[in-house]
Amino acid sequence: MKENSHTSELARFSPLRKSLFRRMLKNWELYLFMTPALLYFLVFQYGPMYGVQIAFKNFIPSKGITGSEWVGFDHFVRFFNSYYFWDLLWNTLSISFYELAIGFPLPILLALAFNELRNGFFKKTVQTITYAPHFISVVVMAGMIITFLSPSTGMIVRIVEGLGIEPAIFLTDPRWFKTVYVLSGVWQSTGWGTIIYLAALAGVDPQLHEAAIVDGASRFKRIIHINIPTIIPTITILLILNMGNILGVGYEKILLLQNSLNMEASDVISTFVYRTGLISAQYSFSTAVGLFNSVINALLLITVNKIAKRTSDTSLW
Repeated sequence: MKENSHTSELARFSPLRKSLFRRMLKNWELYLFMTPALLYFLVFQYGPMYGVQIAFKNFIPSKGITGSEWVGFDHFVRFFNSYYFWDLLWNTLSISFYELAIGFPLPILLALAFNELRNGFFKKTVQTITYAPHFISVVVMAGMIITFLSPSTGMIVRIVEGLGIEPAIFLTDPRWFKTVYVLSGVWQSTGWGTIIYLAALAGVDPQLHEAAIVDGASRFKRIIHINIPTIIPTITILLILNMGNILGVGYEKILLLQNSLNMEASDVISTFVYRTGLISAQYSFSTAVGLFNSVINALLLITVNKIAKRTSDTSLW
């Protein structure tokens, strides 16, 4: 009886396999086109996940991954019980939410403003000026920030003094680090972030605006009732992606701006992983901290996506 059921299942799936093979053979150019991207993700994204197991081991390079001793969740417990856990978590979350609160709405507002410009030359000039900082490397950007905010020769410090205000010591005062980090990031990325929204606004039906003008709607009302609803799906998708990376504050610019005086506000999870993993060679411990970071980001992404799916028709999946 079991043999007969197994044979019937094979017979049922055989046409499906043949159909799939025929479709792949027919569209082989598309699959060939996908191959480099697929290989990239397999080799550089999924392949290294094999090494995640060292987060649960006492990894010794001479013994290798397989030869190292299993220690379970010891590294996670050590991190959660450490005196710096809450400081790292607070710094990471506060910078991320600060950046989200300031940096997320600005590209939307700028895109709406660009969309209303009718002077082509002026519009292209302003767009080029706002896009340009995106192409500045992180190292150069950090150097510019340090130069502008230098207590002795900084241009911004001189402007503040010229206004009759006592300037703060921006580079060493922990109270100013997050503001400097976030505002410099906004300056660098806001213009570039408008591209997606401008592409979405290009899909607005001109007849909607013509009908609204006939009905006496002002430009502001047309923005509120026509343009913004059009880009709401795009805003939702980008918000989900941003929430899924809430603990993923990059370490590059922070390390370049970090010093012993502002460490109280600038030390985040990513810089801690860099310091313990590459400098202190605590490979298992740093992997455990990085894995915790990734798992929380993944859970946030799934949760926010589920909320968006229940409250609207837009979601990642």
